[in-house]
Amino acid sequence: MENEGVRKGPDRRGSAVFAGAIGALGGAALTAGWGTTAIVIGTVVGAVALAAVDVVARTLQKPDEVPALWSRIVVSAALVAPLGWLVGRLTGLGPIVVGVLAGALVGLLGIRPHKVVLGPLLGAGVGWALGAIWGGVPVAVVAAVTVVVFRAASALVFRDAQVSLLAEDVDPADLPFVVPLEARTRYVGTGYVRELATVLGGDYHPATPDIGIVASLDDLAGPAFAPGEVDPRVREFYEHTTRFTLDIVPEWRLWVRPGYLLYRTLVARPLGQANVPMNQRETQRGILSRIDTITRPEDGTVQVRGWIRSFADTDEPIYVGIYTTYRHEGRGYVSVGFPLPQASFTATLEPRPRADGGLTLTSRGRGDQPGHYLTYVDAETRRLTALSVHGFAERLDVYVNPAGDLVAEHAFSVFGLPFLVLHYRMHRKPADGFPVSDGSP
Repeated sequence: MENEGVRKGPDRRGSAVFAGAIGALGGAALTAGWGTTAIVIGTVVGAVALAAVDVVARTLQKPDEVPALWSRIVVSAALVAPLGWLVGRLTGLGPIVVGVLAGALVGLLGIRPHKVVLGPLLGAGVGWALGAIWGGVPVAVVAAVTVVVFRAASALVFRDAQVSLLAEDVDPADLPFVVPLEARTRYVGTGYVRELATVLGGDYHPATPDIGIVASLDDLAGPAFAPGEVDPRVREFYEHTTRFTLDIVPEWRLWVRPGYLLYRTLVARPLGQANVPMNQRETQRGILSRIDTITRPEDGTVQVRGWIRSFADTDEPIYVGIYTTYRHEGRGYVSVGFPLPQASFTATLEPRPRADGGLTLTSRGRGDQPGHYLTYVDAETRRLTALSVHGFAERLDVYVNPAGDLVAEHAFSVFGLPFLVLHYRMHRKPADGFPVSDGSP
């Protein structure tokens, strides 16, 4: 306990110092129009106020919770004030336009489409109101007030949590639904599993033949799912994925396309992860699909299964997913970990049967296991800090359609709004000695 206290003390002091620095910048920006003396006073008051806010919020903070909303709102306002001042200084824009820009920024950070729309509207209202009652109002004040009004209104209107702190500094065994495998560099890429084998000390097998993303569907058995009722062709796909080629047709909703293009350019491609094709024309470049594995040297048991998909012409990664299964309270689950720099994004999915013999995997399952989790992995201790991402959902249906084709539909939504469906058609490769499933038991 003494060591733990020593560890937490410097963390809190460092947090207060960082908050004080934010407050100093915010205070300087808010008072920039009233001369040097006012700026000095604003800087000091801002630093002291934000440091005090941080100390109080951290003192009241309960384990596995984020700091109180009121403290986060204050910090947000202090952060955006210098941006408002800078925009005004460089462009000379008035309070209404700066309010719109500040509202648009905080709305985009809120992710929800509703917030993206609400932000600029509230910002315009705040800018107009402040300009009407305060002639020559500093635009830094407009930006800060816009953020405060927006975040307070959002807390009242959107009461369901978007993201919540699930666990802080815990052992991986405490979070069985998280895949705690991170990228140790800024770029994930198609060589991730090879690099991971070096770290784990296992034997690396690129493009492992005749292997599936799961060892056996029997590992997923539970009260609501009987693997024996699954169509043999669906079972074969999961247990022998590399026997198939996949055609993919992405179907993006119009409202999400501009944001996705920005994300893809600034995040996905530089990261080498989660770079989904924008349209069918891109998929016609050709897509490579392989499963790399890592086995234990002592007995050859498969330790890691990494499904890697990339564009055939450049080997540019589409995604790198680590597929695992585990059991909890008599039920089986599929957890897919997507490595990120010093972190992992995990989708834990619950199996459900389809009436046509297909299989559904969904993140909206029973209990507290299914869901999406963003996890930071401490490089030294391997302990985890995890966020639960409530607003994200996905559902994967694999089945045989009436025409006898093996197909899949992978649907994604954010805060209840569908934004992407990936349509797959699976074709069995030439048998090469493998038994062919014809659908009969």
